[in-house]
Amino acid sequence: MEMRVICALMRRARQATFDAMEHWTELRTALMLARHGTVSAAADALGVHRATVNRHVETLEVVFGAPLFQRHARGYTLTDTGRDMLDVAGRADEMFADLAGRSRGQAGRLSGSLVVTALAGVAPIVMPAVRDFHFEHPEIELEFRAGAELARLEHGEAHVAIRAGPKPQEPDYVVTLFRRLRFGLYASRGYIARAGQPDPERLEEHRFVGSVGAPSPLPFAGWMEANVPPSALALRSTDQAVLHAGVCAGLGLGFLAEHDATDSTDLVPVIPPGDAWTVDLWAVTHVDLHRTSKVQAFLAVLKSSNHGDCRSRRQASTVPPIVQAVAATKPR
Repeated sequence: MEMRVICALMRRARQATFDAMEHWTELRTALMLARHGTVSAAADALGVHRATVNRHVETLEVVFGAPLFQRHARGYTLTDTGRDMLDVAGRADEMFADLAGRSRGQAGRLSGSLVVTALAGVAPIVMPAVRDFHFEHPEIELEFRAGAELARLEHGEAHVAIRAGPKPQEPDYVVTLFRRLRFGLYASRGYIARAGQPDPERLEEHRFVGSVGAPSPLPFAGWMEANVPPSALALRSTDQAVLHAGVCAGLGLGFLAEHDATDSTDLVPVIPPGDAWTVDLWAVTHVDLHRTSKVQAFLAVLKSSNHGDCRSRRQASTVPPIVQAVAATKPR
């Protein structure tokens, strides 16, 4: 009985989507209303009268048999039904715009917007590609959304996501390996001047910054648990920006990403970065938008930037190290 109900609901959803696509003009109006939030702003963006916007939304709500928006004093917000429908409409709008551009022979002059999402600590690695893409396609409006929450590409929250950790397994995602990051154990020259050059085989007399005794997704967490007693921690913290600063300040030894550590002439590897302590970065797109011209163009630039030396294209900054990004990853 339960399976029959599920199948019936799926057939109803497919039929509703088919019916809605017969009303593409109304769908695009609803999409503009969702993006702008008010009838007046949507009407201005489309060049139509406000009554037209209201009529198109009412038509769609009849087709779907449910309200698409909640009306309130400040404008319109999507209902669950509206959000599901407009996720599809947004991707369709992107693909139609891409097709129109190619049919006019404008593939070399991309326009529109491109949203890239990643954790803040990944920004220094991705930014050379963002810069090169901007120089090649200055008409594209670029946005970089940084945060620990994973963007839902199926909901159109981003065109390209850079994710750290295990390979994403969502069935509608196209996933390619962007870069593999290695970590090593480092000490500052100030710490070495005070405590002596650490011997990797005899670290029991040295102090550390980091965390032990708590679950961690970081690849070196097991080594810390096995080799560092809590009493050896000069600074206990799970905030990787704080730990990076603690190593640089000479409080103790700590694990840093290779590219973050080698940017500083004051840091010395105690145990050099190796394949045992690595984290993968993945470039992720949704299958519906993966083949659009602007996404393909960005992925090509991203791939080519992976072969260069990131350090030669970066200035020293206070951006938190990549290890903070990995620690902040929240599985979904």
